[in-house]
Amino acid sequence: MIDVNNLKSIPMDCSLTEFVGTTVLDTIGLVIPGVDSSLLKQMNLKKSYKSLGLISSRTGAAGQINAADEAVKSTNTEIVSIELPRDTKGWGGHGCFIIFGGDSVSDVRRAVQIALEYIEKYAGEVYISDAGHLEFTYSACADKALNLAFNAPVGKPFGFFCGSPAAIGLVMADLAVKSSPVEIISYMTPDHGTSHSNEVIVAVTGDADGVKNAVLTAREVGLQLLISMGSYPETPSRPYL
Repeated sequence: MIDVNNLKSIPMDCSLTEFVGTTVLDTIGLVIPGVDSSLLKQMNLKKSYKSLGLISSRTGAAGQINAADEAVKSTNTEIVSIELPRDTKGWGGHGCFIIFGGDSVSDVRRAVQIALEYIEKYAGEVYISDAGHLEFTYSACADKALNLAFNAPVGKPFGFFCGSPAAIGLVMADLAVKSSPVEIISYMTPDHGTSHSNEVIVAVTGDADGVKNAVLTAREVGLQLLISMGSYPETPSRPYL
């Protein structure tokens, strides 16, 4: 039994079978082999999966969902659900909670491992300062996770830009969609589509060059506006766009 009076005796290298790993943005990856039937019933899933994989982050969402897309492309798993909890460790945005489902625990575990690897890459386009945050992601070929979360057409290029405070996000979005021939597929504000977070989120599709240019334009605008509020943002990984 754990000695709750001496928590520092618990190793940070977790040995539980359910533990897969952790990565940036306070993200943990877990699996549930042989899900309890009564719990599965309460979860109201579309089908009874034998095993579940879990990705849960305190900060960020689009990069993790993009990473989940990469995971399902490479494994025999499905996206079961995606939720965007109000979190971000006190900042203005979301965390995320993604569930994979599959019949094989090895497939589900591999999906979580792949997602964790891609999250570290995609976290390079999350910029956080004392004043707010920005998040961007791009996929040349969206799949079911991005479709479920943001109505992205499967197999088409996908771009995402998010700004907090919300006014920054809206100006970013306006200049981004003016810069390229893209189609808006999702528009989210503090009262619509978010968990009342202080951000505007826009997702777009179109041809690959146009979508990527829109994301880069949003980033250019957003960084200037966020820095004007008096502090420089940091990113937990290396920018990849």
